[in-house]
Amino acid sequence: MTGTYRVACQQLAPHIGQPQLNLERSLAAIRDAALAGARLVVLPELALSGYLFRDRKEAHEHAEGRDSPSLAAWAALARTHQIIVVGGFCERLADGEVANASVLIEPCGRRTFYRKAHLWDGETRIFTPGDQPPPVVDTAIGRVAMMICYDLEFPEWVRLAALAGAQLLCAPVNWPAGPRPPAQRPAEVIRVQANASVNRLFVLACDRCGEERGTHWVGGTALVDADGHLLAGGDRSQHPRMLLADIAPAEADDKCISTCNHVLRDRRPQLYGALL
Repeated sequence: MTGTYRVACQQLAPHIGQPQLNLERSLAAIRDAALAGARLVVLPELALSGYLFRDRKEAHEHAEGRDSPSLAAWAALARTHQIIVVGGFCERLADGEVANASVLIEPCGRRTFYRKAHLWDGETRIFTPGDQPPPVVDTAIGRVAMMICYDLEFPEWVRLAALAGAQLLCAPVNWPAGPRPPAQRPAEVIRVQANASVNRLFVLACDRCGEERGTHWVGGTALVDADGHLLAGGDRSQHPRMLLADIAPAEADDKCISTCNHVLRDRRPQLYGALL
């Protein structure tokens, strides 16, 4: 798949206990991205529910199945506006369990799901971790992979997507704000840039903003090219915002970084046994 396509990240401020508000804001964000010419839009982690659940019981109350009316509404807009939607939601599993999940919805109606494999902090008491690698989906704009937030801090996980042929990695995230030097770019953004560069693939990391149960967020949504350079965002913003970039996903198929070096073929797995 060749060509240049506009992509978007919609940094939102979800609220726990207000699912209808979260849904309405997410639908407006999808429409706005489509009206701006985007062919793909990424929404934050747990965009439909909010993030800071007190316990698994509360999370289960706000969870939904893969055939929920909310996801059906996302799918309807994907079809109407011919836009790919990637967003996070709290997935209801069997026996009271829940997963921190994301979905990729194509205009044709196909849905691809992913469950966060690497759980952050209090998530370990609430969510059941996923046990499948990041999916890589052959879409109308290229090969798109998905993962969620803390997954990005495991280079092996991102490399799996690259080895599977991903050109574009979409990552709904919720990055909690913490003490950091004011003049420095957020470390979360630096890691996204590093992952993009060492794998030669585009990365869209869509953060959230606002305040939730005493926690503030980086608001560091970042759109990064296959060289690791910022196309949009990467700064701190505590406000909802749409960030756009025009990308040519096929550029990520070129893994050469010099006349003699290729970021995937230069690997020497026989030396990496200590990683297992």
